[in-house]
Amino acid sequence: MSVNVSLLKKICEAAGVPGYESEVRNLIIQEVEPLVDSLEIDNMGNVITMKKGQSSEKKAMVGAHMDEIGFIVTHVDDKGFVRFTTLGGFDPKTLTAQRVVIHGKKDVLGVMGTKPIHVMTAEERTKMPKVKDFYIDLGMSKEQVDDIVSVGDPITRDRELVEMGECVNCKSIDNRVSVFILIETLRELQTVPYDVYGVFTVQEEVGIRGANVAAHTINPDFGFGLDTTIAYDLPGAQPHEKVTSLGEGTAIKIMDAMTICDYRMVDYMKKIADDNTIKWQPELLVAGGTDTAGIQRMGKNGSISGAVSIPTRHLHQVIEMAHKEDIENSIRLLKMCLEGLDTYDWSHK
Repeated sequence: MSVNVSLLKKICEAAGVPGYESEVRNLIIQEVEPLVDSLEIDNMGNVITMKKGQSSEKKAMVGAHMDEIGFIVTHVDDKGFVRFTTLGGFDPKTLTAQRVVIHGKKDVLGVMGTKPIHVMTAEERTKMPKVKDFYIDLGMSKEQVDDIVSVGDPITRDRELVEMGECVNCKSIDNRVSVFILIETLRELQTVPYDVYGVFTVQEEVGIRGANVAAHTINPDFGFGLDTTIAYDLPGAQPHEKVTSLGEGTAIKIMDAMTICDYRMVDYMKKIADDNTIKWQPELLVAGGTDTAGIQRMGKNGSISGAVSIPTRHLHQVIEMAHKEDIENSIRLLKMCLEGLDTYDWSHK
């Protein structure tokens, strides 16, 4: 197995901030429709696919969110500079010197600007920037901007995917790498014991909203979240801070701030990985959450849930980095977990 980098590149570079996922959603539908037995789009905009199993007695749901962190226009001033607010979590210092795309009547390129260091006071130079300190410069007059841009237009970050060593690097690896993994898993799946619902969810970055609705609709017995996680294997990191490391295998989630994964699912996933010589590492994240929380809790009966996590450096920046071997191992683990669900004793013990 090798990573289809050209497909991953298309998925990562597509636009789709929370609530405005249409571009990436259309790309997903085009790729996944031939691979599944059914496909529908719910009122939230989730893409819900299903592959029939040998039995419909139980259901498994896999959730991968398609939205990316971004911005939305809040104001255009009398000189044509655009103010915005965030959609998702940002470290403000990562906005410095970045290009963005405002999706107005047409797509228009802009740059993030803030007060030049040359005119800052000594005190200002020592302070970290805040989101409110930034504006977007489109290089246009007020009249030109008004012809294209309106309050409420979504804004995405502009950065292409490149290969670096054995890694891929781009904006929106979180969580487009998981979208890619779910598509490739659906492509690879052969016979599955139970119906598998592959769900490409919306609005995760603003509160796992799409996954909540999809899980409520599907009411799965088994659940798998699919998302990136922190790889803090960087200079200055203490061993207990790393969470995961790049190239050390796919990660099996034990818990995060919103989910304690079912101990049965964790044991099952570890067994599948070991039995099939899939390189893996444990993930225990003390902050943050993923669609796993909604999948686990929002169905009528709850679900036996866990998560496949993809180690990623530089999260919520435009230079997110994942290792191609970790991506491959994530596909293998998810596929084999779905194919073997009827081989494990799921009783409480």
